[in-house]
Amino acid sequence: MEVFSEEVMSSSELLQAHSLLWSNSVHIVRNLSLKCVIELGIPDIIHKHDQPISLSKLISALPIHPSKAHCIYRIMRILVHSGFFSTRKLNGEEEESYSLTNVSRLLLSDGPAFIKMKSFFLFHLLPEVAAPWHSLSTWLQHSDGTTFEHGNGKNFWDCLADEPKHIHLFNEAMANDSQLIAKVILTEYKNVFEGLETLVDVGGGTGTMAKAIASTFPHIKCTVFDLPHVVANLEATDNLNFIGGNMFTDTIPPTDGILLKWILHDWNDEDSVSILKRCREAILRNGKGGKVIVIEMVIENQNTNEITGIQLSYDVMMMGSFFGKERNLVEWEKLFFEAGFSHYKINAKMGARSLIELYP
Repeated sequence: MEVFSEEVMSSSELLQAHSLLWSNSVHIVRNLSLKCVIELGIPDIIHKHDQPISLSKLISALPIHPSKAHCIYRIMRILVHSGFFSTRKLNGEEEESYSLTNVSRLLLSDGPAFIKMKSFFLFHLLPEVAAPWHSLSTWLQHSDGTTFEHGNGKNFWDCLADEPKHIHLFNEAMANDSQLIAKVILTEYKNVFEGLETLVDVGGGTGTMAKAIASTFPHIKCTVFDLPHVVANLEATDNLNFIGGNMFTDTIPPTDGILLKWILHDWNDEDSVSILKRCREAILRNGKGGKVIVIEMVIENQNTNEITGIQLSYDVMMMGSFFGKERNLVEWEKLFFEAGFSHYKINAKMGARSLIELYP
């Protein structure tokens, strides 16, 4: 059978298809170019200059070999095209000058904690994190565990534990993400926490989210509930406490509010229902009503193409890394009702994630 003919695909359709394939094949070049400028400190250099910086001044501030100076323009050009930086000519000068955009401001080393997302970006590009995906097809042909176990003989967490600098980068990335989400919620959606007297952050790590909530609402007694080694030696405050435990086997403290930020997507449906049931029981034991606040992705057709792309990519990541998943509204509903919750509402959309309130 003839593969190509004008009846099957016109020349313009052929070129369009080829362009899409070509674009995706070189997509990594843009990501690694951004990694390069972060490692060279270019966002910080532009920021400290206090005004748009010319190419020549930028080059003179960089720790690069003189023979490679001409490469900076070309690397910056692709990142300007992608929206990470902007350019303009100052005072009639022929040479263009570079400025930060909202995206590159997230890559600064200094500044408010909630805009520091450099670690979040760099973690996803670690060779140890990216390598297992090169073997996705062979992983699908075997019955072994996750992509990390298939490629390295160890799960995701053990792979990180082998490199202290990697686990540090991961922890920093998760903390920065929590600070960003906390900033948005506590600025735009404070009403979600109104009426709560107690709150347990299940799987709350070192307490980044809980600290922000406790600071904004001094009357709410906040507790971080996570594995003993995670919360060991963390310092409590008047309205922030840390309790070590396993959310599958240990009793979650009674409370009128529970926070689950980006927890359920790590787990399959059966485990997620188990977690939700335990959270519901903790609220019922408190005897004051209450709710579970879930921050997760909700895959929807109405999302922008960029947001949907993030969500579907993360779904594949969760599939291979943890046997978890990102879910659409129907899949979330099934979990909520199977866990015994009477109703829910999606309170807000925050980029790729949503804030969901569950009521027992």
